[in-house]
Amino acid sequence: MRAVRVKSFGGASVLGVDEVDEAVAGAGEVLLRVVGSSVNPVDVKTRDGVFAGTGELPATLGWDLAGVVIEPGDSGLEVGARVIAMSHQLATGRGTWADVVALPHSAIAPAPRSISLVEAGTLPLVGLTALQTLEWLAVAEGERLLITGAAGAVGGVALQIAHAKGVKVDALVSSAAHIEFARNNGAELVTTDRAELKAYDAVFDTFGAFVTDAVVDEGRYASIATQAGPVPDLSARNVRTTVNQVHESGTDLRKLVSYVDRGAVRPRIDSSYGVQDVQAAHRRFEQGGLAGKVAITL
Repeated sequence: MRAVRVKSFGGASVLGVDEVDEAVAGAGEVLLRVVGSSVNPVDVKTRDGVFAGTGELPATLGWDLAGVVIEPGDSGLEVGARVIAMSHQLATGRGTWADVVALPHSAIAPAPRSISLVEAGTLPLVGLTALQTLEWLAVAEGERLLITGAAGAVGGVALQIAHAKGVKVDALVSSAAHIEFARNNGAELVTTDRAELKAYDAVFDTFGAFVTDAVVDEGRYASIATQAGPVPDLSARNVRTTVNQVHESGTDLRKLVSYVDRGAVRPRIDSSYGVQDVQAAHRRFEQGGLAGKVAITL
């Protein structure tokens, strides 16, 4: 079978499509044929060697997966069932950019019925990051939430979920080109100017903006920008803070799928590449100015 692997760290040219041994499911695992995946920042950083020392080379990359069940094991799924999953590649070494992947059944959920598997393959990592961070923030209907980077991959999903929950969302975006998307997806105030921000019960910071003055006393502030470091200490104001880390969860993926199938969350694809063109997919991702995810098909 084919797998996208890195044998040394560097630019897109280090990515290779290799023939490797067929995946085999162990206890508690499901064997899946991969149809769709996508490129995420963590994939590029892993390729570049930012996380060197977290695993051995050669390594198969990829976190997102949409595909079909080949061997269900004791998962209760049926052969041929359409599923999605996220694999925490850094922690486990189980990359998803391969023809066949074995993953724990606890990380798998039935795929959305309303979209294609290629579209579904762009959602697991960004969707789980958005959903799990919103759950930590515990934003409820009627509360006011600020999302920084609300037109980005994670921020865009978070905006759609929060809006569906009845949360009053404002958006800080990086350029005027992003204003229309944020407004069309439920943001009330959309701005590129931090001076226009109001007071918020919670802040979801996707890129390390650290707009800590915008959160009210006894509020909540969550960042997912691990590279930016910890959130400044706001304990004097009784503000809870975290740098949230995504984790595998089939249960949370089911919640995400429910938002997708009722039309509350819509995937965005900038471009799509076959696995044989994975180097081109990475180069497109690194160009920036994306209008959605860079999909990879197998």
